[in-house]
Amino acid sequence: MKYICLVLLMLLSNLSIAAAEPVSEQDIPVRYSSYRLSYDVNADGSYVETQGYKARILKENALERFKEGSVTFSTSVAKGEILEAYTLKKSGKRIDAPKSSYQVTTNDGYESGKPLYSDETTITVIFPDLAVGDTVVFAYRVTNSVGIFPGQFSFSTSFSRFQAYDDARVTISAPLSMKLRHESYFLTELKPSEKNGKQWFEWTFNNKTPEKWTPAESGISAVGDEPSLYVSTFDSYKQIAELYGARAIPKAVVDERVKALASKIVQGNASPAAQARSIYDWVARNISYGGNCIGIGAVVPRDISVILDNKMGDCKDHATLLQALLAATNIEGEQALVNAGSQYYLPKTPVVSSVNHVINYIPSMKLFLDSTAAEVPFGMIPNSLGEKPVLLVSHFRDGMKIPSTSTYGHEQIMKTRIRVNADGTASGSSRISLKGLPAIQMRSLMRKLPGDQEDLVARKFLEGQGFHGSGKLHKDDPAALRDVYRFSIDFKLDDLLAISSTTGMLIRPVVSSVLPIASFLGGAYEPIEKKPSLCSGGRSIEEFVYEFPASLNVVGVPKDFSLSTPAINYTATYRKTGNTLTIRRELQDKTATNICSVAFMEAYKKAARNLIQDLKSQVLLTN
Repeated sequence: MKYICLVLLMLLSNLSIAAAEPVSEQDIPVRYSSYRLSYDVNADGSYVETQGYKARILKENALERFKEGSVTFSTSVAKGEILEAYTLKKSGKRIDAPKSSYQVTTNDGYESGKPLYSDETTITVIFPDLAVGDTVVFAYRVTNSVGIFPGQFSFSTSFSRFQAYDDARVTISAPLSMKLRHESYFLTELKPSEKNGKQWFEWTFNNKTPEKWTPAESGISAVGDEPSLYVSTFDSYKQIAELYGARAIPKAVVDERVKALASKIVQGNASPAAQARSIYDWVARNISYGGNCIGIGAVVPRDISVILDNKMGDCKDHATLLQALLAATNIEGEQALVNAGSQYYLPKTPVVSSVNHVINYIPSMKLFLDSTAAEVPFGMIPNSLGEKPVLLVSHFRDGMKIPSTSTYGHEQIMKTRIRVNADGTASGSSRISLKGLPAIQMRSLMRKLPGDQEDLVARKFLEGQGFHGSGKLHKDDPAALRDVYRFSIDFKLDDLLAISSTTGMLIRPVVSSVLPIASFLGGAYEPIEKKPSLCSGGRSIEEFVYEFPASLNVVGVPKDFSLSTPAINYTATYRKTGNTLTIRRELQDKTATNICSVAFMEAYKKAARNLIQDLKSQVLLTN
């Protein structure tokens, strides 16, 4: 079960980018003739951000995304303003964006009331008369009156190797008393200077001949793989965790309301594990995820009373409530910081954006929990968090990572029985048992399924495999947050076979499902990525029993097939008894990690290509 999405960490910065196939000039969609990003930082952590660019549009397909520019900021702690916005025509004519084209959207409270979950303001500018060959000029300033962490500042930025930049510059100014740590890759660092009582740092970047992106560029980037810059005043990631906890942990108050709610939730559950499960389930099901933060709410949870009153909160709110409810039942839990995006490595320079998501950890059970992932059962975490660095807030451990999700035993067992009629129509049933991620995905789908549309959905499950007919869906109740699930479809097919004197029949599932054997092989012929890839193991079993009428003779049956490699085990057996054919195929993906090396992926795809031929084999029939 492969996900197309770490090479060794670069030890030296300011190196030329490794040679790759360049994009021809006529194929470049946009060229940034100028890009500027600056931060003017104050001693209390507040800062002014200024950003601007001049982008020449070279291809039609780039027009749409450059027809507007925008800036977003928190209204309660910041002020945003557009500094310049105009179209510079190919002829040299300048057309300023009229103020009437500025659109301002503010998340505000009703009738001048204060907003509860978001106070963001977005200013959007529409650029007039933009055409290929024109240049978009856009710049804005955001003045932040409050730092996210008092007296601290951090940020990171990156540039794409596949984008044309003629002249990009990043500038930081800060009080002399601030110690700024920084690291950069493929940027040129200019000599630091002092002026107006501040220290100044500047980096430049140009990429006049961008690289051509190919599927082989997919994969996970390590720190140092891409042009990037990290700047921070924090001493360490431990300090980030401690400063987050200083304001977040006091919010996890076990008051009488929390005690009463916890007692109600765990009623009837004696063991700590059962109590923790019931608390997790309650939070995941009852507290909706939502709310862009207001001001410093980006790193400070809301009061538990607000969370409970509104039954809504972001990741910090979820983690705070879950911690308090666990504590009310004498289960020690703590919060943990992790990256919610595609970052699997932390830069040496500790930046807050590298740990932008909050989850929970129960030390006694060695379990991480993410109740914002409302479909994921207790004891599991989303695949996207597996093997990422994690910062425990109360008991920090340097180098700690979330365990791999490959241990969850992802599995699908499909058993199909088909009675084939003389005219090529058929009837039968497919019964599917799921475990792990496939079960979670199917439960999620079934929860959203309207009861009066089940027969329609059953038909769509058939059509997804290229068959037409009718079906009847039977399913377990999907409401529970569990990692197992079963469903079945009784079907009638109008077009299993096109009968002729000699007919070849592919052996394949009749019903669409989340983890068929074929799903492990989808990328077998894709180029090998240059970097490690996201991956996950699992097992899929497909059993078929075909009952043919007397008018159809089974004259050719595929040979048994087996394959065993470090990456994949696969077996297929074919047994004919009279006019009944029984087939069993089993694939075991032995991937034991969330991050697969280039060498492993190369071996995996080679094995996959070898066994694809068995999936293409046919049963030969005559009448």
